[in-house]
Amino acid sequence: MENSLYIGLSKQVVLRENMSIIANNVANINTSGYRAQNMVFSEYVSDPRHMEEDMSLVLDYGQYQMLDPGPVKVTGNPLDVAIVGNGFLGIQTPAGVQYTRSGNLTQDANGVIKNAMGLPVASQGGGEIRIPEDAANVYIDRKGVVSTEDGEIGQLLLAEFDNPQELNPAGNGLYVTNAEPQPPEDTSVVQGSLEGSNVLAVVEMTRMIDVHREYQSVQNMMKNEHDRMKEAAQRLAKVE
Repeated sequence: MENSLYIGLSKQVVLRENMSIIANNVANINTSGYRAQNMVFSEYVSDPRHMEEDMSLVLDYGQYQMLDPGPVKVTGNPLDVAIVGNGFLGIQTPAGVQYTRSGNLTQDANGVIKNAMGLPVASQGGGEIRIPEDAANVYIDRKGVVSTEDGEIGQLLLAEFDNPQELNPAGNGLYVTNAEPQPPEDTSVVQGSLEGSNVLAVVEMTRMIDVHREYQSVQNMMKNEHDRMKEAAQRLAKVE
């Protein structure tokens, strides 16, 4: 197999992965707090054995998130919170604290505030935030302090990061990172509202069409190269 087919194959692998990312963006158009993901491409130069020339292949080495805020919509649900600014909301998971922009919160039978996946929301002081059974109303101020008519019961864990691109998607709207969280200086919450997804449907559909056309173009190139090699082999076989 000649180098051009290896190069074409590497491009197809990357295009398939890019299509998966775009499809995931489209699937999360209506997901609260979701941030669109994009693939990062790079050139990878390989030095095959027993070959005089290097091969320049296509390599996808990661993805990055669009940081544009999504639209904020009023829901009227007292446990819904929209994250305004660059920060994230802490969620307790079996793997430790992870972060999200999704603020559609609920409370379980014991009054513990949880996210849509049933995971407890992290408290600023550690542990969970539990709403008393006899509480008539719940108030959440812009700093994330949760109160009832009887006073404060906890504070939502809000955190900012020097480089938000260091947060990696962990599924279910959560992000994981080894970076040290910073105190929220430019982040606030709005009770009774939710931040929507920042995915732009028209942009994603256009990208999907472009990737599909590019994949077809590479496929045609590889077919033409295969036909050329096949014809050359047939001609050589006829040479006596």
